[in-house]
Amino acid sequence: MQITENVLYKNKQLIALNKSAGLPTQSDRSGDKSLLDIAEIYTKSELYLIHRLDRPATGIVLLARNKKCLAILNEQFQKRTIKKTYLAVVKNHPPEKAGTLIHYMLKSQKKNRAFAHDEEKPNSKKAELTYKVIASIDNYHLLEVNLVTGRHHQIRAQLAKIDCPIKGDERYGFKRGNKDRSIHLHAWKLEFRHPVTNDLVKLEAPIPDEVVWQAFDF
Repeated sequence: MQITENVLYKNKQLIALNKSAGLPTQSDRSGDKSLLDIAEIYTKSELYLIHRLDRPATGIVLLARNKKCLAILNEQFQKRTIKKTYLAVVKNHPPEKAGTLIHYMLKSQKKNRAFAHDEEKPNSKKAELTYKVIASIDNYHLLEVNLVTGRHHQIRAQLAKIDCPIKGDERYGFKRGNKDRSIHLHAWKLEFRHPVTNDLVKLEAPIPDEVVWQAFDF
């Protein structure tokens, strides 16, 4: 990953990067260098993850450059004042062109996956998102997804629950993986209040330069 090409935003308080597919957001059991590692080398300073993005997905990851900014942004996430918009490519058209999905999520640490249930279960957490179909090509449909809650693998599990697994996501039911082990899930836009100025910041990560992504007309 050429870090300078992937910097979307930076100042004394924050830095936002466009994560490439296959790069872990933070160190994991693989021991592979993470986005956080690379960003800290680039800034020559300690950074703090404000949120995470699944390893096979692409798009915006925001990091704080000090603990005060981390606390302020964490509070915005908890209050759900931050707007996160994703793009997902699926093969099956959803039951409706647009809608709200509400499920109850259980996470399996052992299997590193989440399970979406229609009814509340012991220890489950409510998961909510909205979606709309914004484009279609011969074999796939492009969904714009907005998260209301932020659960582990939420978009992947909820779309799979309505028989719309994300392209390449074998873990959640897509029939075959992508050659590069990516999935067609992209953290596209992020809106938040700057922790110092309180100005509204709007970020957008370019669509991956890949055949299926590029087949959709943006």
